[in-house]
Amino acid sequence: MSQKNLVILIHGLHQAPFIMRPMAKCLQTQGFATHQFSYRSMRDGIKVNSQRLNAWLKVNHNPAKPFDLIGHSLGGLIIRDFIAHYPEWNIGRCVTLGTPHNGSVSGDYIWQLLPAIVGKSYEQALDGTVAPLPKGIELGVIAGNKAQGLGQPILAYHNRKLRKADVETPLEKLAHDGTVYISETKLDSASDHIILPVTHTGMLIDKNVAQQAIYFLIHGEFER
Repeated sequence: MSQKNLVILIHGLHQAPFIMRPMAKCLQTQGFATHQFSYRSMRDGIKVNSQRLNAWLKVNHNPAKPFDLIGHSLGGLIIRDFIAHYPEWNIGRCVTLGTPHNGSVSGDYIWQLLPAIVGKSYEQALDGTVAPLPKGIELGVIAGNKAQGLGQPILAYHNRKLRKADVETPLEKLAHDGTVYISETKLDSASDHIILPVTHTGMLIDKNVAQQAIYFLIHGEFER
């Protein structure tokens, strides 16, 4: 049996590394070594946090060995920025959880009303301008469709605006996980995309989400 890669788990906005602990435990039971990467999502921008991940790897990881990456929400955008700007690393497979690859409507509203809430995480990340995914990277995207969470009032307001502008707005265009629209998670260059009945934060403790992430790391596709 071949040795599994180290998996680096990257939390989202307003979170801390411990939030990724349930996912890490599921990975560890399947033989993966894990590291919960810590970064300052408010004070520092995506470039600084990518640099810090690179610096951590230089000290703690053998560059000859591949590693996998799992990121929740903003953490998935850090993965994309890191991969684009540090191509020297041997990247295995990547999974993003509820990541707004195409920018965040809820992030836009908050940035306009109370920019301090999103801090430096907005520019070159939540605004939809993160670096493109390089060719050859296997990325699996997990989205949720359970519309509960702190961002729900904002997205409910935005959905009402969409309905007024277009009475035939398809339901799939309105679906979200309470913070991020499913449409925002879609990335043409991704290897696979799956929608699960979870909220934006709830996906971090959902065993099916963890199992699907593990399946992708092993097989390069989600289990169906």
